[in-house]
Amino acid sequence: MQKGFISVQTENIFPIIKKFLYSDHEIFLRELISNAVDATSKLKTLARRGETQAELGETKIEIIIDSEQGTLCIKDRGIGMTEEEVNKYLNQVAFSSAKEFLEKYQDDASIIGHFGLGFYSAFMVSKKVEVITKSYKSDAAVKWTCDGNPEYTIESADKSERGTEVILFINEEDKEFLENSRIESLLQKYCKFLPVEIQFGTKTETIASTVEDDSENKEEQKIEVPNIINNPSPAWKKNPSELTEEDYVNFYQELYPYSAAPLFWVHLNIDYPFNLTGILYFPRVNQNQVEIQKNKIQLYSNQVYVTDEVKEIVPEFLTLLHGVIDSPDIPLNVSRSYLQGDRNVKKITEYITKKVSDKLSELFKKDRKHFEEKWDSMNIFVKYGAISDEKFAEKSNSFTLLQNTELQYFSIEEYKEKVSANQTDKDGKLIYLYSNDLISQDAHIQGAKGAGYDILKLDSIIDNHFIQHLERKLENTSFARVDSDSIDQLIKKSDNPASVLTEEEENQLKELIQKVITDSNATVKLEAMSPSVFPVQITRPEFMRRMREMSAMQGMDAGFPEFYNVVVNSNHPLVSEILKQNDETKAKQLFDLARLQQGMLKGSELTQFVTNALDWLKK
Repeated sequence: MQKGFISVQTENIFPIIKKFLYSDHEIFLRELISNAVDATSKLKTLARRGETQAELGETKIEIIIDSEQGTLCIKDRGIGMTEEEVNKYLNQVAFSSAKEFLEKYQDDASIIGHFGLGFYSAFMVSKKVEVITKSYKSDAAVKWTCDGNPEYTIESADKSERGTEVILFINEEDKEFLENSRIESLLQKYCKFLPVEIQFGTKTETIASTVEDDSENKEEQKIEVPNIINNPSPAWKKNPSELTEEDYVNFYQELYPYSAAPLFWVHLNIDYPFNLTGILYFPRVNQNQVEIQKNKIQLYSNQVYVTDEVKEIVPEFLTLLHGVIDSPDIPLNVSRSYLQGDRNVKKITEYITKKVSDKLSELFKKDRKHFEEKWDSMNIFVKYGAISDEKFAEKSNSFTLLQNTELQYFSIEEYKEKVSANQTDKDGKLIYLYSNDLISQDAHIQGAKGAGYDILKLDSIIDNHFIQHLERKLENTSFARVDSDSIDQLIKKSDNPASVLTEEEENQLKELIQKVITDSNATVKLEAMSPSVFPVQITRPEFMRRMREMSAMQGMDAGFPEFYNVVVNSNHPLVSEILKQNDETKAKQLFDLARLQQGMLKGSELTQFVTNALDWLKK
């Protein structure tokens, strides 16, 4: 038996490793399985290059729990280690065999680990670690043992097959890692797409009997088969020409079981000036649940799961997408500061943005009808991108659609051409009218249509921001919600007509109307309009309403009450009659009629209004 000391700078290295090597102790399983994958990949590389005559045979990795012994074993059939290599790679912290192998076979190897620290993560959850290994080029097996301090032992071992077994004697406080359900969940999280088959126990499968039987009750046979928990050849690692539409949809279901089929997808595949593969899917986004859709893009490094926090790699608006990004240029111990400072990450971000915008542009040009059919499910994503990313905004301008209340679609330029002749005011400003509630604003919509105007439907959670974005981008253009003012004031074609009332009569009218309004958030405004326009309307000032809606989105709704204007048409015959008779009852009826059009009458007020209306009809 040989004894020695691991060459480290301090005897306190193991307490530091146990506590601080990784913030999540569960990472140890990912690290050890990644090492096993590397050992297998190395052997395959050597076999491919003809540098070993050994038969590859079975190469799957096994994860074995022994509850009685309190051990968790990661067993591979990879390259293995000689005693000399054990001394070199296990007894020197941060001496990486993977790095050394990559330097030698950099053009013909796919290796996960680089820094040689992953193995020591085993000590975060173990009181003792044993490594039993046999090299592909040696008949002798060795056993390395360490109980979590710098002292180790190496001795000969009885092992007939090539490869390495890492056996962890789990700490008392970490017994969760001896539970089948816990290990299986970690394997699903970190190892679902590793490039070597990983077996965790067995599972029962039912197969039809091969015995011919004409009866209805054919015999079925139950057999135990290896429980392979991963897909070694995920779709993103394949060439797009090899994949069908069904393959892409099936892979989406593999990533997100029971989810609705995606709208479409972008296959990423680039090897210069950085390495990146992946598939990004456009999900069906609920326009009122943007936040729920985030953190669905999974980041991998050589098929090893890293994180689903990708906002430093993917522009914020693209976090609404789902899918996978895989880049060996991003290390497993990725940190936010690393991502923020890495030049490759910035290039990756720009590449992904370009690929997504190119895909959308291609779909729009290729089949506009199909694009329009999907617009409701993706307009949040496109608008979010235009607002938050200047480069995407430039590209998206050609395929961003506007929909009017007739449910017709227009590009931004097409809509400008449609309405510019009729909706330019007396000062030369183009006014886009819009509604965010087709039902409650119907009276205003019909009034605007009666005046020959077109109204946009802008009712998604992000449209408040999108409107302001367009106002900044479109020259001499503004947006006005259809209920924000009387129709004559929304798009002023000329100066207001003269009022038929004197100044004194207007003051009396205003005082009369104010008597029947008890709401402190309401302001009475008199306007001289055409006699054919409604006698009383309720409008909501554009600026204050936008401020209130923006505040509500940020959870500060209480600070902005819903102010509204009660606009009285001083030129309407009914208004003149009410003033002449000083009739508060009729004034209240006109006010309630305006409230009814806005859906503001509820409960007993609505019942009383209907009763009064029926009484009036009987008379």
